Amino acid sequence: MRAEFADVSNLGPDNEMWGKDSRQRMFQLGNRLWHTDSSFKRLPARASLLYARSIAPVGGHTEFADERAAYDALPEATKRRLEGLVAEHSIFNSRARLGFTNFSDEERAAMPPVPQVMVRTIAESGRKSLYLASHAGRILGLPEAEGRALIDELVAHATQRAFVYTHRWRVNDLVIWDNRCTMHRGTAFDDLRWPRDVQRATVRDVANTCEQEGIAVAAA
Repeated sequence: MRAEFADVSNLGPDNEMWGKDSRQRMFQLGNRLWHTDSSFKRLPARASLLYARSIAPVGGHTEFADERAAYDALPEATKRRLEGLVAEHSIFNSRARLGFTNFSDEERAAMPPVPQVMVRTIAESGRKSLYLASHAGRILGLPEAEGRALIDELVAHATQRAFVYTHRWRVNDLVIWDNRCTMHRGTAFDDLRWPRDVQRATVRDVANTCEQEGIAVAAA
């Protein structure tokens, strides 16, 4: 597979389905949590493209949540509370939610937490959008428990049925989305029985979200 593509299938290099205790399987299960691609990187994803080469006959859909509509529907008091708030994002936060913490010190050092705003402005439209993900951990300036509770509350709000589109895959479908204003997740399927071969390409954003919003974040 070309280096420009990310393999998000349940197949190994030999094109055989992974085993129950495969480390790669445990890592990929994190894609079933609501997230936006690469928010754990200082330069997060701007857009993603996902192409289906083979799909499971049951399950394995992808759900997308519109975080612009979710922001618009918030009470004005909540919008004011969110102004200027910054959360730390880390790939290890989302995997820990699934109980997967088997990472070396070297892996953790290679991907330190990064700050991302909780509300961002989409440059082309000027619309405000929530910017959330299962990668988000603590909110800077808030007690950890309070920050996590706020993130969970906002994710629950943004993923109400009114804001969610479910894509039911067909072979050769290509889906493109804007990570700046959507969350997504893969739904469950029997990944030990059915092969599902989907490949992703990601386009990086132009800058960290804090830089784009003009918010200075002190170094940790």
